[in-house]
Amino acid sequence: MSEPSTPSAPADGSTSDSFAPPAKPKSIHVSLKRLNDAMLVEATNDTGATLRLDGSPDIGGVNGGFSPMQALVAAAGGCSVIDIVMILNKQKLTIQDLTVEIDAQREQMKGYTEFSAIHLRYHLIGDIPQERAERAMNLSVEKYCSVLKTLEKTADITAEIEVTQPE
Repeated sequence: MSEPSTPSAPADGSTSDSFAPPAKPKSIHVSLKRLNDAMLVEATNDTGATLRLDGSPDIGGVNGGFSPMQALVAAAGGCSVIDIVMILNKQKLTIQDLTVEIDAQREQMKGYTEFSAIHLRYHLIGDIPQERAERAMNLSVEKYCSVLKTLEKTADITAEIEVTQPE
């Protein structure tokens, strides 16, 4: 059985809905180790990359890392940035810089909170037409970003992108 391939961008450089990120593994393994006598833990993935998670002092943590909900929001931004870079790279467009600011609102449920709204503001620097940047952002947010697709089950996801041409 062959692996699915990622189609090339059309010759005119426009994006099409046939773009697809490379196939991802079906399972993920992460281990967590408690680092102090409170809540600070370090997560390690199968490549050895680490992420620290902790609670706030008002619940017994020490703010020694991302809260789990902050990590989820950061994962959404990271997932989307990866998609946007892949899409624009397929079009042979050069990105000099790309940042994203994310604001998320949580709603209290019975015993837990869930996200009700997430807004992503991207700022891209590069010789990239605004329309292409918007199309790449929309493909990521609406179709390809697995984390945002998971979060959209409870949250209204909105996004905007600003392109600055290099000097």
